[in-house]
Amino acid sequence: MSTVSELRITLDGSERVVPAGTTAGQALDADGRTVIAARVGGELRDLAHPVADGDAVEPVEIGSPDGRAIMRHSAAHVMAQAVQELFPDAKLGIGPPVENGFYYDFDVTDPFTPDDLKRIEKRMREIVKQAQRFERRPVSDDEARAELAGEPYKLELIGLKGGAADAGEGADVEVGAGELTIYDNLDAKTGDLRWKDLCRGPHVPTTRVIPAFKLMRTGGAYWRGSEKNPQLQRIYGTAWESRERQDEYLHLLAEAEKRDHRKLGAELDLFSFPDEIGSGLAVFHPKGGVIRRVMEDYSRRRHEEEGYEFVNTPHITKGRLFETSGHLGSYKEDIFPPMEVDGSEYYLKPMNCPMHNLIYRARGRSYRELPLRLFEFGSVYRYEKSGVVHGLTRVRGMTQDDAHIYTTQEDMGTEIKRLLDFVLGLLRDYGLTEFFLELSTRDDSDKFIGSDDMWEMATGALREAAEETGLDLVPDPGGAAFYGPKISVQAKDAIGRTWQLSTIQVDPNQPERFGLEYQAADGTRKRPVMLHRALFGSIERFFGVLLEHYAGAMPPWLAPVQVVGIPIGDAHVAHLEKVAALLRARGVRVEVDTSSDRMQKKIRNAQKQKVPYMLLAGDDDVAKDAVSFRYRDGEQKNGVSPEAAADEIVAAIESRAQV
Repeated sequence: MSTVSELRITLDGSERVVPAGTTAGQALDADGRTVIAARVGGELRDLAHPVADGDAVEPVEIGSPDGRAIMRHSAAHVMAQAVQELFPDAKLGIGPPVENGFYYDFDVTDPFTPDDLKRIEKRMREIVKQAQRFERRPVSDDEARAELAGEPYKLELIGLKGGAADAGEGADVEVGAGELTIYDNLDAKTGDLRWKDLCRGPHVPTTRVIPAFKLMRTGGAYWRGSEKNPQLQRIYGTAWESRERQDEYLHLLAEAEKRDHRKLGAELDLFSFPDEIGSGLAVFHPKGGVIRRVMEDYSRRRHEEEGYEFVNTPHITKGRLFETSGHLGSYKEDIFPPMEVDGSEYYLKPMNCPMHNLIYRARGRSYRELPLRLFEFGSVYRYEKSGVVHGLTRVRGMTQDDAHIYTTQEDMGTEIKRLLDFVLGLLRDYGLTEFFLELSTRDDSDKFIGSDDMWEMATGALREAAEETGLDLVPDPGGAAFYGPKISVQAKDAIGRTWQLSTIQVDPNQPERFGLEYQAADGTRKRPVMLHRALFGSIERFFGVLLEHYAGAMPPWLAPVQVVGIPIGDAHVAHLEKVAALLRARGVRVEVDTSSDRMQKKIRNAQKQKVPYMLLAGDDDVAKDAVSFRYRDGEQKNGVSPEAAADEIVAAIESRAQV
């Protein structure tokens, strides 16, 4: 039996006896630098948290996901302290950790400048060196209001205690259900108060336990995410468990900046977003149009081989269609406002599936026709908020490579497995090789429609198909579409970033809402199961992903210009035009640079445009009816016959080689 002076706790799966008053840090013998917090009874706690009888105590290391979030949250507090010391009139918003970093919002008279960020970061480093101690202190609502009387945004959050979900992004780091707390930053030597903030924690033991950080940029942010509220100034930073890990991240950012598809799109003359058309609405230039056409043509060919049938549907529809599908009730905020025509409300279509249902329903269907695979490159329109529109990867007008498969319930599992194999195979054809899967299921929200049995059946079929691939499967509770669960294919690009691409959704509800049927072998009428599948997600988004994956140097089969002929002088143009004609006859996209630039500049121009192959010609090449064959990486072979050059180029294109 344990006495009043002893507690029984669980460490590393074993029961331990510790003195009453033992903290989580003492129980773990934590050094406060590697192990910076604890999980006590399943909840994240400071190392100073006293354990109770029966608690299970686990260490939280600084390099773990939870440890990084705690350390970054602490860095946000250090930044806010530095800001208020340098700008005493600054009012505090919120300061949560986010992926790869943190931010804090401030109400200030003037926006922060780059020089301000340097001053703030310098002051942060001084605070970190001081090893100020983070100390948690429970307070009542009235005590918190008295202490934070000069902080209007904090006072507003106190009123939301217990309902922090309504407070906006990141507010749950300040308040939550249960006890209200303030964290004090105390002088390491004297214990004097240096700064304080409303926060539920936890935090690192001292400011010294923030090994590496850097302020990145500033921007505007509406308080609690609403345009009706004041606009605050947000400072973003990053923080890591070591300088080496931070250097790796900053290198990745620099590489990502070089690969930014918006920058490459302009440099390579592929696409643009004219103001006259509107935000999130792209136009593709001739070279971008070539890449897009080749992507689509190859996809069409592969779909034909897989037994898909091509359909086409209009861009607008009466609102009644989306009432039937349920989208007006569950999706309306993402749909452009209606237009009135002939007394009816018409909507730009945000998805193709309801129209495909009408194609299925246009005549009677037999089990012999199933699975029926309908495919469309369908243009759809989504009312994305201006703050989230981003190049080609988040647009308002897009073309989905959209397929809907109608199958029997008995064949559903087989069809999902076949579909997932097809999706992964086609993505590999475009040069992506590393994947994991995410299974999105429903939660207790009332947004989901359909019976429990249908959801269980659909989720089970998706899970079985996903597990058979051998890929990692990550759960996503609550992430399903309102009508059914889904698998999302997550792909890693050349620098390790993850992109969500293909989705496969099981939908037993749409056939019910549209009254879809087929005649079974026994003559009865049955309801098909509907599978939704967007392979690329959208042509625009996949275009942007590939552009960043290849850093603009598209593989030969996708390159808008596959070969450039570079004459040393005007006398060599005719020879290269003859070679170009040979290549064009074999389907190669080729240009001859007849500009007045010197040869070396022509080579540099071709390299900047990331052309896979250059064919050079001078007097010796003309005399020998040959070319000098130069590759994108600078390697060169001289004295190559035009026929041999054409054979090599065509072979690379037809094999979809990634070089």
